Amino acid sequence: MATTLEKEEEKSKGAGEAGPGDEHRRASGPPRSLLREYFESGAVVFVMAFFFMTFVAQAAVVPSASMENTIYVGDHFLVNKFIFAPGPHMPFLPQRDIRRGDIIVFKYPSKINTSDEIVQYKTLFIKRVVGLPGETVQVKGANVLIDGKPLPEYRVTALDVRESEKAELKKLVRTKGSPDEPYTVYYSPETIESSARGMPSVSTEFRYAVNSPYKIPADSYFVMGDNRDNSADSRVWGPVPRDLVVGRAMFVIWSYDESAPHSQAPLPFNFIADFLHNTRWGRFGTLLR
Repeated sequence: MATTLEKEEEKSKGAGEAGPGDEHRRASGPPRSLLREYFESGAVVFVMAFFFMTFVAQAAVVPSASMENTIYVGDHFLVNKFIFAPGPHMPFLPQRDIRRGDIIVFKYPSKINTSDEIVQYKTLFIKRVVGLPGETVQVKGANVLIDGKPLPEYRVTALDVRESEKAELKKLVRTKGSPDEPYTVYYSPETIESSARGMPSVSTEFRYAVNSPYKIPADSYFVMGDNRDNSADSRVWGPVPRDLVVGRAMFVIWSYDESAPHSQAPLPFNFIADFLHNTRWGRFGTLLR
């Protein structure tokens, strides 16, 4: 009888106690769904990418020839947004002030008022810093004077045919089947003038520092394109305020020649052929300075 009672007590005791495996299952809870895990991982990646592109670096692309032969049309490059970050500079962080010769990316004024300078900002531009706050800049022909002294040149370009012009010309012609007459011009003398009115051109209405000294305001920078004959820059829309500067151009991460001939292969092989043929492989990792 006693033996029977002991067995019943052991059974009831075992039913009321949980083993180590049961305790682990209760602590871990029900298994999470695969969809939830993907969502949480994606959210973490998104937050990290947002932080990186907001405060550290971002990618940008060059749409014009104003910085040739330093930067080409179709260059995709990385912008260091941290180097010029406002606030106190820590000795252990890679921060510094903007220097002459820096290639900077900045917000371009989409609307300019002659009395109140810069009003609204939308488009990103890239130019080289030639004048610092408080300096006096003057442009005489091909020469740039800073406080009356010639500016040390960083780049000298002499291009007969620029890539942007080749790309524009490509839009005006098409290939024919005959080798003797490979191209046909779309425009006639009657339509060329009206068509030309819609083509982009570089403004030559310089208002700042051309042939007369101009003192750069505090916290502003005078910027110019390396390809000065084909560049709208501070000579047109004035100095760039410090708070419009996004960062410093670092290096090329990809470069694509849009003006190069495109493949006639069927889809999707034409995209692959264009990528392989029109990518400027030698531009990868090129430092922009």
